[in-house]
Amino acid sequence: FYDLLNIFELNGLPSEENPYLFNGDFVDRGSFSVEVILTLFAFKCMCPSAIYLARGNHESKSMNKIYGFEGEVRSKLSETFVELFAEVFCYLPLAHVINQKVFVVHGGLFSVDGVKLSDIRAIDRFCEPPEEGLMCELLWSDPQPCPGRGPSKRGVGLSFGADVTRRFLQDNNLDLVVRSHEVKDEGYEIEHDGKLITVFSAPNYCDQ
Repeated sequence: FYDLLNIFELNGLPSEENPYLFNGDFVDRGSFSVEVILTLFAFKCMCPSAIYLARGNHESKSMNKIYGFEGEVRSKLSETFVELFAEVFCYLPLAHVINQKVFVVHGGLFSVDGVKLSDIRAIDRFCEPPEEGLMCELLWSDPQPCPGRGPSKRGVGLSFGADVTRRFLQDNNLDLVVRSHEVKDEGYEIEHDGKLITVFSAPNYCDQ
């Protein structure tokens, strides 16, 4: 929560002139998940075009049960809110495109080539994330240094190389993939010949 406040202090509060896109995993990341998500939702209600929120792999019932958000909601609010959060998380978009050139997604790319933005738009996202398929891969996949595809170290999604990134960008007339999903000591990392950037904006991750 204090990292979030620090971002606003450094860069200004969200507004139509100063919009933000937050890229998933708003909860399960420390002691103040309720405060983080309610602050983000409050800004969204106050000025919808000031803030955009993408779904991460932690915006799901199964992860919230294991990693603490469900218990935090019960202790600070009530059982009713556990269900309300689960419902509203299903409304969060799975990806964004900025200026028709930058693809922003929480996790990464796909186990098959040829996926178009229209395929992503066609996903029925109003559900709990499945354990395979496009929705799962958007939320869970990670880049790898070697070309091609490999198994994920997480056991869900996959690892994908620079060639996969390049083909996806070419197929969709895009220039760059921006994603999150992995802790980076410097706060970000540029990979895949400059075509993929991981952004990780929580220096006090999980209260550490």
